[in-house]
Amino acid sequence: MQQELRLHGHIDDSIEYFVTVAARDAESCHFYERDGNDLRIFSPGNEMRLDPDGLSHWGNGGSFCEYMYGIDQPLADLIKREVKNRLVLFGAGYRDSGELTFSDDTMERISYEQIFTEGHAISNCFFFVTGSIYGALKTQQEGLLLLLGKLLKRTPRVGDADDARLVDELFGLLGHRSHFYLIRLINKKHQAYYDLFQNLYFTYRTIPDTAYGNLQALAQRLGISDHQQQRIRIAVMYAHRDNRLVVDEYRAILTACHHNGTITRQENARLTRLKTLATRNKIPVALFAPLDNNLKYEKMVDHEQDYIAHTREILSSLLSSNQRLDQAINREDMLRLLYAKSRAMNNRDYLFDQILLETSKVCDERVHEGADVALLERINTIIEYFDHYEKSATEINNLAFMVGVRIDEQMIYALQRSFKALERLQKDLFDVLLFKDLLINPFLGVYGRKKVVTLQQGLYLGQDTAGLLVQLRLISADESIYCQLLIVVKELLRNKYSHVLSWEYRVVIKREVEVTLKIQGTSPDPFPHAIFREVMINVEKELFYLQELLPQIIAENKRDLREDFLLNSGLDRFYVEELENDYLLRNGLEDHVLEKVRSSP
Repeated sequence: MQQELRLHGHIDDSIEYFVTVAARDAESCHFYERDGNDLRIFSPGNEMRLDPDGLSHWGNGGSFCEYMYGIDQPLADLIKREVKNRLVLFGAGYRDSGELTFSDDTMERISYEQIFTEGHAISNCFFFVTGSIYGALKTQQEGLLLLLGKLLKRTPRVGDADDARLVDELFGLLGHRSHFYLIRLINKKHQAYYDLFQNLYFTYRTIPDTAYGNLQALAQRLGISDHQQQRIRIAVMYAHRDNRLVVDEYRAILTACHHNGTITRQENARLTRLKTLATRNKIPVALFAPLDNNLKYEKMVDHEQDYIAHTREILSSLLSSNQRLDQAINREDMLRLLYAKSRAMNNRDYLFDQILLETSKVCDERVHEGADVALLERINTIIEYFDHYEKSATEINNLAFMVGVRIDEQMIYALQRSFKALERLQKDLFDVLLFKDLLINPFLGVYGRKKVVTLQQGLYLGQDTAGLLVQLRLISADESIYCQLLIVVKELLRNKYSHVLSWEYRVVIKREVEVTLKIQGTSPDPFPHAIFREVMINVEKELFYLQELLPQIIAENKRDLREDFLLNSGLDRFYVEELENDYLLRNGLEDHVLEKVRSSP
């Protein structure tokens, strides 16, 4: 029958020890003695000595501890989720090839500082065995690795407060004549800091300012280094159930990527999504750094446009197989998706729509296979917001840049409905997504700007559909008349009149324009005198530009002179570029002569 003997004591105010001996006849074992300030733990062929500064050993055995989260963990252990513990056998080492080797030289002395820095900050175990293995020391060590190695690397009992179950597990793998010796060392100061930090963090999920000073005072009074404080804090934060759930999911994905040697864009989206979820739930990003560093995240990831990466990240939460994580798409996510949609449309990036289509298809398939129908409701909500944005963008751009665009009550009503939907999501979102950049677009013409500004004001002032429709139609009608008059005036100038417009010429041209429009059957009633005057002023500006400024701009490559004219003349940039192209063609000039002055400064 297995028996256990235990010895408990303190080296000093920092180090506490627990010694356990397990054997069939443990009561007959004499396994320790005091030698001054030293405690000697021994058996035939093995010895460990605890002195005021450290531990000395010779014989077989080794040390083990729980892997403390954030500790430098060998890659071979990190990628195995079942491996929980660090195991070091005396006299063991690795060749350059990675092959494990053993030596007969197992004698070593380790300071307590080294033990709690290289191993666990609070609790570390040492052991040796007699009666189960024989031969040279390196042979015994190889035997111990075969007997106990797998269990020692994987057992969750290493973290138990009581060593009874751990010893029982290990002794069960040894022969009936074996004696198993376990020495557990506890750093009491680190334990005190751990307990206080854990109590604060588990209560508040952060450290209140009122308690932070007490925590710092405790660390200073106990002489705990900054490095050990950081290790303990990270370990506590990882131990929190909500944090561990997210971090373990992140580790599982990253480990699978490491096995494959690459991170696909879909996998990277899931990883980024988990980090976003962590930020939202106040989970420290520092918990992901050890995994990223050890598993070489940056070397594997294939970076893409940030808005595409954000889209993959957010939509990936709909496809997550881990139902324990609350990865619902919230208001903030929807805003990010809309901004991404905006950039994709501006860049004519059809990959965005492809990602949405693939996600929607997978959601359909999963619901068909029995998943919660709420999955379809979520993707449909996203698509509905995209429709609001995309259809509004199309209609507003048509108003801005197209002459004679159809404006009807249904279009205005749809814009008002989309406006309300986006504004409910965030105040002024409609303006930011659909008006802000458009109104500073240098190619937006005079009448296009009038229509856009009128629509903007009407939506934000809550103007009724009928009133807004009338205003937009009036501006559109004036725009059509302007274009009509401009065509007739320029045709008359080309065929009959000088390029120098005197007052007498203007009167004659006006009469001829009226006659021409009547012949065409398109004469407005009454004649639009104000618009005609605007046409004539702009035609004079056009002539001045073509006759005076453009030759100088080309000859002297004066970009600033061209930009000054465009800003102050009021002529549409599209229209001026058409004039320039016609000028180059008439004068037999190549297109490249204007490339420099047309390019952005």
